[in-house]
Formats: sequence, structure tokens, C-alpha cells
Amino acid sequence: MGVVQICKGQYFWLEPKNAFENFQEPDIGLIALAFLQGSFAYGGWNFLNYVTEELVDPYKNLPRAIFISIPLVTFVYVFANVAYVTAMSPQELLASNAVAVTFGEKLLGVMAWIMPISVALSTFGGVNGSLFTSSRLFFAGAREGHLPSVLAMIHVKRCTPIPALLFTCISTLLMLVTSDMYTLINYVGFINYLFYGVTVAGQIVLRWKKPNILRPIKVNLLFPIIYLLFWAFLLVFSLWSEPVVCGIGLAIMLTGVPVYFLGVYWQHKPRCFNKFIELLTLVSQKMCVVVYPKVEEDSETEEIREDTKLQNQSIYQPPASKDKDAVEP
Repeated sequence: MGVVQICKGQYFWLEPKNAFENFQEPDIGLIALAFLQGSFAYGGWNFLNYVTEELVDPYKNLPRAIFISIPLVTFVYVFANVAYVTAMSPQELLASNAVAVTFGEKLLGVMAWIMPISVALSTFGGVNGSLFTSSRLFFAGAREGHLPSVLAMIHVKRCTPIPALLFTCISTLLMLVTSDMYTLINYVGFINYLFYGVTVAGQIVLRWKKPNILRPIKVNLLFPIIYLLFWAFLLVFSLWSEPVVCGIGLAIMLTGVPVYFLGVYWQHKPRCFNKFIELLTLVSQKMCVVVYPKVEEDSETEEIREDTKLQNQSIYQPPASKDKDAVEP
């Protein structure tokens, strides 16, 4: 439809003199906020990382999937917006609650109902992908001992992490307490990019401190450095533009600190507390019909796991004392 509009000469807002005309005062904080909200649409670029254990040959297919999907999605999104601009002015885009629906009403006539159905199908597809991947975060966290062990269990027949999915559902419902979608996007976007940046910075630190550890997937350091520069711009100016929203996002994130100290750091818990957790786990197992998964690994995967375990020990182990009187265990 966008191509047809352009062929008809409907490209007034695509001409450079009109496309870059300021209809409000430029503000670098608002530009950063626009990037933060716009990047939400591209938020699936890293979701496949969460399910690498379920991929066939992940060391080949994971980079391949990302290299194919990001340009493809970028192409579709950019040209969809170009199509919108052929039918609507920037002011109309801002005034519309559902841009695709307004676009359909202006161009499709009696067939305008196609657009809301297409948007609904796209939304369900996005939710499906998010449920499939996000629940694996809780699953992996529980397996590492950072969350209750019941979240690391799977269904006895379907091999689905049902407790982790239910936990995802509950946390999602809590997020829907706010009715302002843009505020919610700012909360989630700010927290997500904060963690993304820390993760990418950790990659650079490990590349410098541990240059010889096993890296099945390795990229040029130029990419994480560029990402960190963009990340710093995004977070600093978003915090400057919307300090209250970003501050609430940080407060939400910090609620995990007492949970960590209570559940992970505090080793010597009272017996009654452990009994309660055991009872809760048993009830959850019976309700969801879940058990711990049986791990079956081939020799290559097992070798990689062993190497990774040794590397993690070398990373987290404190340096040995140089005292001559030190006794080796």
C-alpha cells in the first residue's frame, strides 16, 4: 500500500524539506526517550539467547538467526513506517492510538477490519515468543539456586516449565497495574537496557581479564563498544528527561536485593523456613505435575560444560595467598 501511495504521488511528508521540519522544540532528552520507546519494538533481538539449550546446533544457528532476523525485521518496520507517512502527517501519527488501524481506515475502506485483526495476530505472536523465552529466565535462575527450586521443574510429559510460566504470568499481571502503556514501556525499557549494558560490559571485562577462556560464539569487540556508547547515551538522557519514571524503574529493580539476601545469601535459615519451602515445593509439584529434568548430554556438550565450570571457578576464586606458611588443602 505504501508503494502504491508513492506511485500516486502521495509522498509529501517523505520529502526532506518536510520530513525534517521541526513541529516542536528539539530536546535531546526526548530524542533519547524516543529511542528507548522505539527500541521496544526491536526487543526480541536477544530473546533467542534464553533458549539456546533447546536449539539444534546453537553455536551456528543462534548467530545465523540473529543475523537474518534483525535486518529483516528492521526492513519491515522501517518501510511500514514509510507507508504510514504516505497517508498520515506526523501530527496525525501522534494523535492516533493505533496507527495501523488509522492507516487502514484511510486507505482500505470497507476492508479496514483487516488491520486490527493483523495487529492482534502480531500481538499474540509477540506474546507467544515472550512467554516461550522469558519463562526460561526463571527456569535457569532456579537451576542456579537464585530462585525457588520448583521453578526449575518441567512437566512429566510435555517437558514444559509450567511453574516458571505461571510465575511469568503472575509477574506480568503485576506489571499491568499501571494503565499507561507508554509509562510501562519506559519502566521495562529502562530496566532492560540497564541490564543489557551491564551484561555487554561484563563481556568486555572478561575478554580483557580472561582472554583464553572457551568462547563458542565470539564477536569483534567493536560491536559491544558501539553498543555501550549508545547504551550510555540512552540511559543518561532518559534519566534526565524522565527522572521519576526511571527512578521508579530502578526502585522496582532494587526490590530484588532483599529477595536475594533472603533466598540466596542467607545460608543458615531456620528449620521451619526450610520446611515451609519444601511443603510449598511438594504442593506445587503435585498441582503442576512437574519434576526435575533429566540431563542427557553428549560428550562434546559435557566437555564444554566441564571447561565452563573450571573457568567459572577460576573467575570467582579469590587469589591464592602468597604467605609462605599457607598450607594447601
